[in-house]
Amino acid sequence: MAWIDKLVGRSPIGSMQKHMHVAVLCAREVVPLVEAMAAGDNDAIRQCRTEIDRLEHEADEIKHEIRSHMPRRFLMATDRRTMLEILSGQDAIADVSQDIAELVDQRSMHLPEGLKEPVRVLTKRVIAACEQGQRIIDELDELVETGFGDSEVSRVEEMMLTLGRLESETDADFDRAARALFAMEEELGVSTFFWYQVIVWISNLADISERVGNRLRLLMAT
Repeated sequence: MAWIDKLVGRSPIGSMQKHMHVAVLCAREVVPLVEAMAAGDNDAIRQCRTEIDRLEHEADEIKHEIRSHMPRRFLMATDRRTMLEILSGQDAIADVSQDIAELVDQRSMHLPEGLKEPVRVLTKRVIAACEQGQRIIDELDELVETGFGDSEVSRVEEMMLTLGRLESETDADFDRAARALFAMEEELGVSTFFWYQVIVWISNLADISERVGNRLRLLMAT
């Protein structure tokens, strides 16, 4: 990375990768959160929220550091703008994970039996999409180091295809979870709205991860 550091000053790439790592750690905590919800364990729910809050705060600190030191010319003005858009997407992964944990904790939400399996399946697939997004961002230094060479670009494009497939699969998982929820609407009453919000937020983590990948595709195309 020495040549790029000389060209643009302090490179933001390592910090961008670290930020994505922490953001995905936030998302991963949704898995034990869902298990705590399935078990009806309020203490475990609170512990998951505390850890997500801690990680989200760490992600915010990294984000502020990146924004404060992002070179005004990162190769090209369009590159800098796209990098900041990627950063915002990564940050949204941490923020939405925190939104999920806050609502679940505040309402002491325990998964109804009919929702346990579809929400678990949805969450597992969503986290796989987030982790694939992280793998793509982990390639950013190689992309820059090789000058966005054809071989590395092709490798990342293949990774993006996998991410797109995972995101599409989460759409189907979301549909199944939503249908299971609405089948219990009469039983759950007003709680149906809050459960739907949680399911939407979980699903959104995969959508956000795909958007991060798509912003990187724009960077490769410039």
